[in-house]
Amino acid sequence: MTQVDAMVLGAGIVGTSVALHLAKRGLAVALVDRRAPGEETSYGNAGVIEGNTTFPPGFPSDLVTLLRVALKRSPEANYHLGFLPAVAPWLLAFRAASRPDRLIATARVMRPLFARAVSEHEALLAEAGATRYLRKNGWMKLYRSEASIAALGPALAFARDAGISFRVLDKEAARELEPSLAPVFHRAVFWEGTASVSNPLAVTQAYSARFAALSGVVITADARTLHRAGNRWRIDTAQGPLDAKTAVVALGPFAPDVLEPLGVRLPLGIKRGYHRHFRPVGNAALSRPVVDADIGYCLAPMEQGIRLTTGVEFASRDAPPTPVQLARLMPTAKALFPLGQTVEAAPWMGSRPCFPDSRPVIGRAPGHADLWLAFGHAHWGLTLGPVTGRLIAEMITDATPFTDPAPYGAERFS
Repeated sequence: MTQVDAMVLGAGIVGTSVALHLAKRGLAVALVDRRAPGEETSYGNAGVIEGNTTFPPGFPSDLVTLLRVALKRSPEANYHLGFLPAVAPWLLAFRAASRPDRLIATARVMRPLFARAVSEHEALLAEAGATRYLRKNGWMKLYRSEASIAALGPALAFARDAGISFRVLDKEAARELEPSLAPVFHRAVFWEGTASVSNPLAVTQAYSARFAALSGVVITADARTLHRAGNRWRIDTAQGPLDAKTAVVALGPFAPDVLEPLGVRLPLGIKRGYHRHFRPVGNAALSRPVVDADIGYCLAPMEQGIRLTTGVEFASRDAPPTPVQLARLMPTAKALFPLGQTVEAAPWMGSRPCFPDSRPVIGRAPGHADLWLAFGHAHWGLTLGPVTGRLIAEMITDATPFTDPAPYGAERFS
C-alpha cells in the first residue's frame, strides 16, 4: 500500500495544476488518471489564456439563431435529437443564467480568476522551462456586421470599467495585424492582454514534469474506484491500494462517474467540441488565435498546423462523434483564411464540462470530509488551470486564499 498526503484525480490541465501547486507547498501528492497527462479534453482547446474574458457565452436571444440551431443548420451549435430530453433542464437553467443581470454578476465573481490567469501560467511556465510555448500578442475576434459590434456594448463597457485593454478595429487595421485574413468581415475587437500557447498538450506535460521533479507521482488507475478506507481515501491500482488523507476530483466531464456513487450530484452539462489541423496554403500564416464570432469557430496557430475549433454539440458524452459542424464551417473558414490539406486522418473530439451558471466548482465536496472539487471550467479549462490550482491548494493547506472562494462553491446548487 502507498500513502500520500493528497491524491488528485484527473491529469488534465486543471488537475495537473492542482497537483503541482500542492507539491510546491510541500505535500506528498499522487496525480491519478487512466491516461497520460493532458491527453483528454485538455488536448483539444484553442490554446487561449483568456485573461480578458468578460461575459460568458449566453443562450441565444434572437429567434433567427434559435431557428437555425433547431433546424440543425447552424455552425455554432449542433445536437443529438435523442439527447434533448436529458439536457433540457440544463438548457433551461443556462437560459436563466443568461439574463443580462446574471451575466454581469457572473462576470464580476469570475473576474478575480481571469485577472490572474496569464500571470499564474507565466509563473508555472517559467518553473517548468516551457516559456517557449507562450505568446503574449493577444487575440482577435471578428464580427460580420455593425449589429454584431453594437451587441457587444455591455461587455465592452464592463471591460472598460475593469481596466481590460482592447481596441475596436476596422478591417484594414485588423488585416495589418493578420495580413492573411480575407476582408470578408466588418470589424474586429483586438484583446491585447490575452496570451496563447502553441501546444496545449505540451504545456500540460511540462507542468506534469515539473510536478514529478518535486517528487510528485503520476499513477495510472481508474478514478472510479475511489472509496473511503477508514479515515482516508483509497484508489485501487495495479500495484495495490493508494491511500491519501485528501482527495481532489479534477476529472472535468468524467467527474460525475466518481461523485454520483458518493451521493454528490451537481448540474454538470457537457458541450462537446471538435478540432482539426490544416496546413496553410502558400505563405499564409497566423500569429495569434482569431475567432469568427458570428459564425462560431476559432483558427489558432499551433505547432501541428492551423487548428480549427468548432462551437458546441449537445450529445451524450460517450456517444460516437458526429463532426458535422466542421463540414458546415469549411466554406466560410476557407473564405476567411487559406486552409490547405488536413494534417490528421480524422477530427478530434472532446467534452467541455459546464455548469449552467458558467462558473467552475472549486472547493469542498458537500457531505464528505477531505474531498475537494475542481472541475466544470467550461470553455476556460486551459485559462483557469493554474489559478484554480493555486486557489484550491491555498484552501487545502489553510493558507489565506487570494480571493474569496465562496462564489465557486458547490453549495450554490443546494
